[in-house]
Amino acid sequence: MPSRRIVIDHITVGVRDLAASRVFYLAALAPLGFVEQAPWSEDAEDVGFGPPGLDDFYISTRYPTVGGAHIAFAADSHEQVDAFHRAALAAGGRDNGAPGPRLEYSPGYYGAFVLDPDGLNVEAVFHPET
Repeated sequence: MPSRRIVIDHITVGVRDLAASRVFYLAALAPLGFVEQAPWSEDAEDVGFGPPGLDDFYISTRYPTVGGAHIAFAADSHEQVDAFHRAALAAGGRDNGAPGPRLEYSPGYYGAFVLDPDGLNVEAVFHPET
């Protein structure tokens, strides 16, 4: 199996309500080891998240919200996928696919899906080593 390489350096998605989306993503991405990358301020136009020291994912009011987007975050285990799903729902996300195997995508694929406050399809996925 070929090794994975990074093909996207970072991504920014538009949100309507930065404060509400910040709360959602802080909670939903915490089980995956993501933290907020800069101090929050009420006049901010964007917020970055990622593993400590890596600002891979941003939300911003500078861009329009986009319908139909799908963002999949890598998880290190089934337990992280499960925790992401629970945290995202507790933070106001809407269920879009409970945690479980998705063998139609690839062998061992384990994912969970939620809709964020703007309706974006957000996923956590675990790919075991084969």
